[in-house]
Amino acid sequence: MLEEEYQPRRRLPRHLAPVVLPEASFEYTMRDALVTDLPDIREIYNYYVANSTVTFDEDAMSLAEWRDKFYYLAKLGMPFVVAESPAGQLLGYALVSPWKQKKAFRFTVEDSIYLGAASTGKGLGRALLTELIERSRAAGLKEIIAVIADQGAEASIKLHQDFGFEEIGRMGKVGFKFERWLGTILLQKSLK
Repeated sequence: MLEEEYQPRRRLPRHLAPVVLPEASFEYTMRDALVTDLPDIREIYNYYVANSTVTFDEDAMSLAEWRDKFYYLAKLGMPFVVAESPAGQLLGYALVSPWKQKKAFRFTVEDSIYLGAASTGKGLGRALLTELIERSRAAGLKEIIAVIADQGAEASIKLHQDFGFEEIGRMGKVGFKFERWLGTILLQKSLK
């Protein structure tokens, strides 16, 4: 067909055109994680284990492992929060865990924030980190460390820097996943 033979594109009459509904607002509430949330938390986390380098875990975590972690963090009084949709769907979670096992490190924690696939890019990570920092401060914690992969986690690095985390070091080629070497970037925020 020659260009001069193209017909102008026809438009449907208004009464036949599809109705474009505005996107529903992204709503959620935050609350303490419950043991009943663990299957959803496991599902969110294991997606990242299988599909990304934001975690260096290569094997999916079992429900029993998550249960052990949940009770351990609860015993230590560590913040562990979830974001839930009005329909009750878990959208993401955030927690802190001890930076090291030695007693002298008891006021220093490492943060973890993971979002369900449909919840990314909507400000939920920012909201979870805000809540996590506030709860960590209220729990008497003094320092938060973020250990972030040096490849494929640019949004996480930016998020932490936006909250005042400062880069304190890098470790190159300390992890091997998906047939490639990965490093980490360490960031730190003081809660004093």
